[in-house]
Amino acid sequence: MSYRPSTRRPLQLLACAAVVLSFVLSSGAVLASGSKQSSSAKRPVAAKVPDRKVHKQAVQPQRKKAAVAQAPANRTVKARKQHIQRTSAPRRLSVAQQMGLRAMDDPLDLNSSVALVVDQNTGEVLFSKNDSAVLPIASLTKLMTGLVVAEADLPMDEMITITRDDVDTYKGTTSRLAIGARLSRGELMHLSLMSSENRAAHALGRTFPGGMERFVQLMNLKARELGMTDTHYVEPTGLHSRNRSSARDLATLVNVAYEHPILRDLSTSLSHEVHVGRRTLTFNNSNRLVRSSDWDIGLQKTGFISEAGRCLVMQANVAGRQLIMVFLDAAGSISRAQDAERVRRWVEAQYGTLQEEVRPQG
Repeated sequence: MSYRPSTRRPLQLLACAAVVLSFVLSSGAVLASGSKQSSSAKRPVAAKVPDRKVHKQAVQPQRKKAAVAQAPANRTVKARKQHIQRTSAPRRLSVAQQMGLRAMDDPLDLNSSVALVVDQNTGEVLFSKNDSAVLPIASLTKLMTGLVVAEADLPMDEMITITRDDVDTYKGTTSRLAIGARLSRGELMHLSLMSSENRAAHALGRTFPGGMERFVQLMNLKARELGMTDTHYVEPTGLHSRNRSSARDLATLVNVAYEHPILRDLSTSLSHEVHVGRRTLTFNNSNRLVRSSDWDIGLQKTGFISEAGRCLVMQANVAGRQLIMVFLDAAGSISRAQDAERVRRWVEAQYGTLQEEVRPQG
């Protein structure tokens, strides 16, 4: 029997070789892929930075939504009032705030910590809120300054020079009256009462016979004479917080000051021009109510320092009655005027009809 080689074995070998070759090729591809992924992993991919404008626009609505979510759904009147006081109050707490007076409620929901409304003819108190509290009075001081000058019967045409001594060293406030400016005593009175000009008021005290010390002494003597036992002055401008009084004392001062025509006229004029060297300066009234047709104001004075808040005293005719109004420590720049408006409307509603009924028939 002759030997014949089998044809199956070469076929089997060929198949095995194909399998091995396929395995080698696939392993190489895997290794190459792994190497590529490894190298790409080592290189950090820069993150896409969002456009600043787009990012800001996206963040702001989120913040607004968060603020709205934190705000109470239904604020009470008292809560709204406290919110306004927090946002509009001076950075330094006023003396009245420190005493807790501003947080006290009243029937008219006034912003002022202290208020007093008195019938000038009868002395009847129509409205009162913390009227005995002794507080800084800021530039309401200038009303007593004007009263002392007016009663001294000094020449109003006498020229007075503004000096370095008249510069504010208490609060560092500025003035349009430069050192060296020359004005008459009457003009200084006018600017002091109408525009609350501090250098003008200081110059009135500095040039008074006997000097500043004598002038302040007379201010306090006049207060004692009028029975203003809650009142004390240390200088004539009101910039110092030690100038203090109560609403009751200030009502007395307004009543007496109203007797002097010069104080009525100068405090209620709308504006006044003064000539300083080659310049003409226009000063306006610091009380916005004097320009309102709704008001008939006979005398007024405003005031503000951080310790006193916004202050206002007035004599005004309302609903046929001559009234004296005092507002101390209002929070915002227009709050004292708003309180006066609220009181006026209240008086007109309470007493307007009565006054019309008792008015004599012609």
